[in-house]
Amino acid sequence: MKKVIVIAGPTASGKTQLSLKLSQFFKAEIINADSVQMLKYFNIGAAKITHLEQKKIKHHLLSINEPEDCYNIYDFQKEARALIKQITLPFIVGGSGLYIKAALFNYEKSSSWKSLTLGDINHVSLSKMLEQIKKKDPNLKIDDKNPRRVLSAFFHLDQEILRSQKKGKNIPLFDILVLYLDIPRLILKERIINRLEMMIKQGFIEEVAFLKHKFPKANFNIIGYREIKAFLEKQISLAKAQRLIIKNTMLYAKRQKTWFKNQITSQLVMIDALHPKLVSQSIQLIQDFLKKGQNYD
Repeated sequence: MKKVIVIAGPTASGKTQLSLKLSQFFKAEIINADSVQMLKYFNIGAAKITHLEQKKIKHHLLSINEPEDCYNIYDFQKEARALIKQITLPFIVGGSGLYIKAALFNYEKSSSWKSLTLGDINHVSLSKMLEQIKKKDPNLKIDDKNPRRVLSAFFHLDQEILRSQKKGKNIPLFDILVLYLDIPRLILKERIINRLEMMIKQGFIEEVAFLKHKFPKANFNIIGYREIKAFLEKQISLAKAQRLIIKNTMLYAKRQKTWFKNQITSQLVMIDALHPKLVSQSIQLIQDFLKKGQNYD
């Protein structure tokens, strides 16, 4: 079974730099699984790697779509699976958990996925999730006071079989190792604040203004872009936009961690993002994983 390594974690956890170091060490290629980074011109707010960094390691599915294109999980599934077959040792890097799982597990290629956009996946409140779950699968019994259960049910909405009718678990199509960078919330918040300040200095506001003018039909329902757009439209102050970005990024980080722990269990290894030997530890984990069997299609 083909071996695939996933490097995941919240925004500002350090997964990009770790993935570059690991990919260089193992001579691997990176498949981007960050849905925002798939968009052209969404650069600063998406924390996209530089052209120089891209030259060091071969990247796939990075800046592949025009801002107004309708690219969805179904498209990613097809392209990522094709790339996995072509690449000797693929590293999938990103925080879009459902995209990652769709590529690596036996999800049906449902036409209904075409309606499941980035905004639906990354930026829906738990109450809205619950509303959609009940509408799609009214027979499903769920503890609506348990965010983990609600989140789990929401991420199964667009499978061919409703969860209340489904038996058994999803089966991985590949031999998978998922390294998830875990970081204390207070330190993560500090990093997010510092990153946002840097983004604004680099021209994040100007980037959103350009996108808003050039691509008015683009999806701006993305953390960071949504709030800056509201500021540019004089709906909120810049200070409030910054507070909302920090708050929403932290909430999303919490949901990301919950999702990975709940949805990818036996393949998941939580690693300390602050450990001084993070790189060497990660190398050892991957080497042990690769030794377990030959990497073949």
